[in-house]
Amino acid sequence: MSVVLEQLQLNDLDIDHQLLALPGRSLVLFTGEGCASCRWARERLPLMNLPLERLCWVDAGRNGGAVQRYEVFHLPALFAVRDGRFQGAIRSSLDQQALVRAIAQAFEREPDELP
Repeated sequence: MSVVLEQLQLNDLDIDHQLLALPGRSLVLFTGEGCASCRWARERLPLMNLPLERLCWVDAGRNGGAVQRYEVFHLPALFAVRDGRFQGAIRSSLDQQALVRAIAQAFEREPDELP
């Protein structure tokens, strides 16, 4: 039985405040309306057994400031954040096993400040 992850919708006005305040492990996902992979991720990722407390969605088309700060060049773009610290970009397919490995690797890195 899968557990549905907590989901938040973030925007330019609250992304920094929210991510700094959230405890635990978060995956920040920049997505876009016209992106088929983004729609698939929105539907499937919340149902996957991922080593996270939550998914934080950012609409790239409506939040240009966050897109610029996080240097988003493709969609979907994924970033790991733990306890308000930036763990970096995640480069992975959206396959559950590959994503679990990539998330684990991201949380092994030295954290940095949020962009």
